[in-house]
Amino acid sequence: MTIQNPSAERSFPLSELMARASSRVEDYKTLQKQGLICSSGDFFPSVHYPPITMYPPVEEEEFFAGYSLPEDGLFDVYAHIPFCRSRCLFCHYPVQLGERSPEKDRYLAALEREMDLSMRRLGIERIQARSVLVGGGTPTYLSIDQLRSFLDFFTQRVDLSACTQFNYDVDPVTLIGPEGIERLQVMRDHGVDRLTIGVQSLNPVVLRQMNRHHGVEETLEAIDNCRRLGFQLNIEFIFGYPGETLENWMDVIRQAVTLDVQEIQLYRLKVEAYGDYQGPIKSIQHLHPERMPSLEETIMMKQLAIDLLNANGFHENLRRVFSRERQHFSHYADNQCCGLHDQLGFGLTAFSSLRDRFALNTQDFDAYYALIDAGRLPLNRGLLRSAEEQARWAVVLPLKNRALWRSHFEAVTGGRQLDQTFGPLLKRLESFGLVQDEGDKVVLTSLGAFVADEVVQQFHDQAYMPYPAEAYAPGPLHPYDTVRVKGDGALVGV
Repeated sequence: MTIQNPSAERSFPLSELMARASSRVEDYKTLQKQGLICSSGDFFPSVHYPPITMYPPVEEEEFFAGYSLPEDGLFDVYAHIPFCRSRCLFCHYPVQLGERSPEKDRYLAALEREMDLSMRRLGIERIQARSVLVGGGTPTYLSIDQLRSFLDFFTQRVDLSACTQFNYDVDPVTLIGPEGIERLQVMRDHGVDRLTIGVQSLNPVVLRQMNRHHGVEETLEAIDNCRRLGFQLNIEFIFGYPGETLENWMDVIRQAVTLDVQEIQLYRLKVEAYGDYQGPIKSIQHLHPERMPSLEETIMMKQLAIDLLNANGFHENLRRVFSRERQHFSHYADNQCCGLHDQLGFGLTAFSSLRDRFALNTQDFDAYYALIDAGRLPLNRGLLRSAEEQARWAVVLPLKNRALWRSHFEAVTGGRQLDQTFGPLLKRLESFGLVQDEGDKVVLTSLGAFVADEVVQQFHDQAYMPYPAEAYAPGPLHPYDTVRVKGDGALVGV
């Protein structure tokens, strides 16, 4: 195989790496005492605001009332395929396991009808895409004919003429051997140009602990096949998982930087569910706590990975995603999290984010089919944001993922001024070295980026905090004390 870069992995001296990682642990403990971080060390990923588990019921008519199409007519588009060969023990989303070919056919037929129902509701004949992401589950865990059928009906309904990137989340095993190459060719023929491979680890023992159905060799073959067919490649890794040590985690990252990929993405293991299913990892933690890396080791793993990636030319381009060149990133993620553009989601548990509102599809297969058979969109939870919640939403994702632009905040909040709305809170975060004011925008510092999820939770309404007030130390950054709503509805930092 020809999958490795000609240059060898480069690194800081081990003593320097360990010292920097240990220093970050001390930073983390200080921020816990100041009330920024949950006292237990648990974390809640800020991937939506409000958090995805906290939406009330909503009806289709209520959700679309008063909505008008974007001025440019463009949407970012997501499609969800909830099938996997086996369950990864860290997964927090509902999937069906095994071949289940008839069930896949039924699901794809329902997904096609859902797209038609959505277009009818919006009054459009085709969806004009800005970017596309197909995820799961394992969206490539379809037969070649099923994959081709899906992409045929999907691209008939989604106009890709203005689409800047067509992403697919993939699994190594579905991309190896002659069938894997054929599957990749089908995707290329339909316009797919960027892939995220769920590698998760390059350590055989850790892969078995995760219940992954691939080994290292399958991963390397999949990467080789993808590169030969010209895909932009992002590979994902989880840290803090049972069986990981500082040593074997560093070995994984050292090997990762030698692979011929454009992006490397890091995830911290989440034990408590943040989606529609409680993953088995919670039971594993309960039954075998000795297998879990300590909180200190987990924090060190993150800093060690950052330093090893930086030393080898990979720098954080979008939060948790490191690339060698600025142009290599997920357009879908950037559009949704930084640009806050209108986005349509299709399939089980998929979400749609439309300017001042957010809705989730049902997480139940039977309910999904029943609603579509009744001519209804399968959404069941959502929120039309108030002006105050819109202001919070306009801060949380842009600040976490790239930058909070003052002009953009004003545009998406109907004319609110960032400094009049959150000025005192931003000044407080700046005084603790967590954000930096660059005039036209506010960005996270290196320390702020390391604890980005917790920093942006400072802007949450109390109703949408991930943990109760008593879960935080009574310090100056206690999230329940940092922002309040005055009687006239204005948001001010305390």
